[in-house]
Amino acid sequence: MNFSFSRSDFPEGFLFGTATSAYQIEGHAFGGAGETHWDSFAATPGNVAKAENGARACDHYHRWEEDLDLVAGGNFDVYRFSTSWARVMPDGVNVNPEGLDFYDRLVDGLLERGLKPAATLYHWELPSALADLGGWRNRDVAAWFGDFTAAIMGRIGDRVWSAAPINEPWCVSWLSHFLGAHAPGLRDIRATARAMHHVMLAHGTATQVMRDLGMSNLGAVCNLEYAQPADQSPEAARVARIYDAIYNRFFLSGIFKGEYPAEVIEGLGDHLPEGWQDDMALISQPVDWCGLNYYTRKLIAPAPGPWPGLAEVDGPLPKTEMGWEIYPEGLHHFLTMVARDFTGTTPLHVTENGMAAPDRLADGSVQDADRIAYIDAHVTALRRALAEGVPVSGYYVWSLMDNFEWALGYDKRFGLVHVDFDSLERTPKASYHALAQALSKD
Repeated sequence: MNFSFSRSDFPEGFLFGTATSAYQIEGHAFGGAGETHWDSFAATPGNVAKAENGARACDHYHRWEEDLDLVAGGNFDVYRFSTSWARVMPDGVNVNPEGLDFYDRLVDGLLERGLKPAATLYHWELPSALADLGGWRNRDVAAWFGDFTAAIMGRIGDRVWSAAPINEPWCVSWLSHFLGAHAPGLRDIRATARAMHHVMLAHGTATQVMRDLGMSNLGAVCNLEYAQPADQSPEAARVARIYDAIYNRFFLSGIFKGEYPAEVIEGLGDHLPEGWQDDMALISQPVDWCGLNYYTRKLIAPAPGPWPGLAEVDGPLPKTEMGWEIYPEGLHHFLTMVARDFTGTTPLHVTENGMAAPDRLADGSVQDADRIAYIDAHVTALRRALAEGVPVSGYYVWSLMDNFEWALGYDKRFGLVHVDFDSLERTPKASYHALAQALSKD
């Protein structure tokens, strides 16, 4: 099975990439990395499937050259990776030279292979020493993050092609502090409000630090989820809009408009830190591009209880192994909506898109036709937005390889490359080979 598109179907300069994150692939037990709140979250019974953790993960720390060869062999242009705060600063303060050296080698290795290094500073591994001080609930986290930014980008910032401070602010704040599904595993509305604002403040602080270092091509990466009313009632429409405001518009509005949506202020306003309005100029300083991570839609219905008073309802569409509905129309919606309402002519990149599938290695190969169909449908939606004049500049598949899928352990496989988590052998799947063919420059 092949893709219905090829590189020649896109404007000159359109970029294709693939993405990973540090804690999910590197192996956190290596190279002098410090403890993170994900280590303690995973060590707490009941938090992670099969009590698994990221101590070894894919051992990318030792196998990075092989993995970068896979990126190059897939005919990708860009490799989007993240840097581990706790690897660079194990105690959140003091720099670990081994950590800086690792990312130095990684960036040089990408450049040697003709790949563009796209760095994300933070993909969820907060040093435990800073979690002990309140983590994202503590306003000082923005300054701590600025120090980390200066340390890592002081080493690699002269060679990265692009940089973004924080991957998926909704996950860092709401999923982790309100729903309790990710580290630190809290369910506290006051902690959530503070985390949401402080994540935005840290984004602005890191962006300013990188500008001061002379860096360019700086962006923001938000995860977006299409919120649709579960029925035709006014109440369902109202709570779907609240869901959309929390999940999507809060972070986009903060970065691109210097304000937060009224629907969120209604529920969180009393819990936001005093004087939060004074931070909006720093939060909303200009960025050079906006990244959209998109996977699915959710059907939203009213639910009893305090604000936000909503619940997710099981939908009728085909689903991935994550139980997420496959809804490529949502990607077209967000590309057009974000450009229209927030970013204007600022370039957009689809910085994550992909699916978990029931991949099985058989006779030395993985036939993941469902993943090929998923990517193909979403690229078709992207091409429709491009044809309508939306300034989309790139598309990156999540993920390069199967990895530690956070609270779900190692069962959910998103990779273009199959990883045997016993032997750590890498086997490119059918989707990898099909993409390499579609992206060939010959």
